[in-house]
Amino acid sequence: GTVTNSERRISRVRAAVTAPGQARGDWAIAADLGRRLAVALDRPQDARLLDFATPESVWNEHRESTRGRDLDITGLSYAQLETAGPAQWPLPEGASTGQARLYADGRFPTADGRARFAAVSWQPVAEERVSQFPFSLTTGRLRDQWHGMTRTGTAGRLFAHSPEPCVQMNPQDAQRLGLQDGELVQVRSKRGSLVLPVQASAQVASMQAFIAMHWGPEVLSGRDAQGEAGLGVNVLTTSSYCPTSKQPELKHAAVKVLKAELPWTLLGVAWLPEASALTALTELRSLMPSFDFASCVPFGRERTGVLFRAAAHDAPDPALIERIETLLGLATGDALRYVDKRRQQRRTARLQRGAGAEGETVTLEAFLLAGDTSAENWIKTLLQDELPAGRYGRLLLMPSASAPVAVVAKSPQVCTCFNVSEDAIRGAL
Repeated sequence: GTVTNSERRISRVRAAVTAPGQARGDWAIAADLGRRLAVALDRPQDARLLDFATPESVWNEHRESTRGRDLDITGLSYAQLETAGPAQWPLPEGASTGQARLYADGRFPTADGRARFAAVSWQPVAEERVSQFPFSLTTGRLRDQWHGMTRTGTAGRLFAHSPEPCVQMNPQDAQRLGLQDGELVQVRSKRGSLVLPVQASAQVASMQAFIAMHWGPEVLSGRDAQGEAGLGVNVLTTSSYCPTSKQPELKHAAVKVLKAELPWTLLGVAWLPEASALTALTELRSLMPSFDFASCVPFGRERTGVLFRAAAHDAPDPALIERIETLLGLATGDALRYVDKRRQQRRTARLQRGAGAEGETVTLEAFLLAGDTSAENWIKTLLQDELPAGRYGRLLLMPSASAPVAVVAKSPQVCTCFNVSEDAIRGAL
């Protein structure tokens, strides 16, 4: 097909790989859906309107729809794009090249040819901060994600920079509220509330809070003002919008931030076969509404991993925990287990043995901590950094916040695309 950039330059886009299996192009799927709708609406004669055979046939109809308009491209053919390369619109029939600069002749696409200027007055935000809701919440993009994560939400490597949902606050505000990094907080607006970990960040101004717009119900559980399952971060935002552009005011909402009292916690992390990881991710996400807080995200670069985190006022039914264990590949006979029904605690770990250049290797493939997740700091690093785990054995079931055997974590990743660590840069310097 084609893509048009912000300087009005149209380029051909070519397939990078052959479509696998029964996969089809978006244009073919949309056309097929349209033909089926025509029949379902008892208008079979309209099916011919979507009888496209190739991307070029779609392009030709689009090109004709621009005739006589500001973006007239009736003089640009698919063959020209293929052989001569990108071109700028407008490029009407009879023209040899596109127009590099619009309106240089002083005429605009209005009835009288004159430009229209909109003199707008400043308007305050729809929801001002008040003492009950003293923080300004803004939402925005993450560096490595795009739109609603519909195309990137299953790629573990794109979560390396911002691995899990969180609310960022200025360090002074967090200190004043007595909040530590990683603690669960409740962010509440007039419309609903959301529970998620807090993270101190000097990039956030005082009395402001930031939650990425990508943290929707697919990765983060939430509750609205009536206690019903919410819509991720947008359970907090307003429904106000600009009357002219219809742009929603998602960049500001008045909220308050309170420490969440959810004593029972759970963390499950596992490397999974690529063929089954997406199914496990989908089924784990369906379990998120069973908890007062839950998030589920992928991770990994060369391998595929899944991380499930949850918290609740009280321990859930043991069957629910067993279901999570099964989805994480922990329902096997060789898994190490510890269960304390009285304290409502459960810990499970599975090791993988293999052959390496220096002999047998032992790595941690999956674990689940329920009721007491104090061992998270070292055991999660052990798994995600794929460090040797042969010396641990049943020590993996210890609830201690300190590792029973020293764990040397890999240095922070600086470049996601090429997997460059901070240590590698320092070593090169």
